[in-house]
Amino acid sequence: MLQALGLDPSEEAIYTALLARPTASAQELALQAGLEEAASDRILLGLAARGLVAVAREAGAGIPDQADRKPGPRSARYRLTPPSVALAPLLAEQRNALHLAETAFSKLTEQYRNTAAHTAGGVVEVVEGVEQVAHRFHQLQCGAQRELLVFLVGAPTAVPREDTDGTESSLLDRGVDFRVVAAKSYLSGHEVVRDVREAVGAGLELRLVDSLPLKMVISDRERAMVPLDMTETGGEPSAIVVHPSGLLTALVHLFEKEWAQGRPMFTTPGGVREEPAADQQPTEEELEVLALLLAGISDRKAASELGLSIRTVERRVRRLMDLSGVESRLQLGWHAARVGWL
Repeated sequence: MLQALGLDPSEEAIYTALLARPTASAQELALQAGLEEAASDRILLGLAARGLVAVAREAGAGIPDQADRKPGPRSARYRLTPPSVALAPLLAEQRNALHLAETAFSKLTEQYRNTAAHTAGGVVEVVEGVEQVAHRFHQLQCGAQRELLVFLVGAPTAVPREDTDGTESSLLDRGVDFRVVAAKSYLSGHEVVRDVREAVGAGLELRLVDSLPLKMVISDRERAMVPLDMTETGGEPSAIVVHPSGLLTALVHLFEKEWAQGRPMFTTPGGVREEPAADQQPTEEELEVLALLLAGISDRKAASELGLSIRTVERRVRRLMDLSGVESRLQLGWHAARVGWL
């Protein structure tokens, strides 16, 4: 948590251990943090030199002089400098460093665009080899700040799972608009369905189409990556990275066209299902029954209020459950709220 402010894990362990007590010795903190006493003493000396901790005065001691602010002997007890005082300068330093890095990044990006705009290499970049393709794919995913658009075709791409497992959740946590269009052939295999279901449940938007012309990932509409099929030649995996150009605009347009034509997917207790087609949507009469049931009204009373037989009410509820792909009325209520039937 504090590594971004320049504290290593051992320093953070000592610092947080001292948070729970007014004062403590190096030996006490070493036991709590699971470190050697010598290491604890060395870390405390370093923290004190940076103003994060101070040597605590004994009860009844007079006004501290300059020496009181320096680290004491091994028997000394340490206290925490208020975090609002000690950590604020470190936070400001990191913010300034990040601002300078962002400024440099913007200048370098603009300079590269101005230089590369006049060459074909500035529009399309070829990446070859398993590691290089996986690395660039990971860069495009992690670098997305606003939007990530993906085509999934056939079997999952040969990108190491350790490079992708945490990336999707990180993007969704950061509020990145993550949209995926998948070909039917992709959603085959228990593990793929499970992963997709988890991602959709976390906020990923997924639509299904019968087929797609290519695999693709587009990051912030500024860069796109398209794997090349090298199976026929037996060569190593390769891909092209497309930078801002008419070609990139065409790829974005292709994604939006497929997205508009795709069938929305949603999660159910049994997996991932397609959104019902227009002719499979509930009727007004069925929604009237559903509204009464969600209000806690029994089948018999609902039948009486609507002027129907109990069998008709039960038949309409059964059809709603079939449309939803659920097995219980509780799940039906959850699905109705999920897809906005009421």
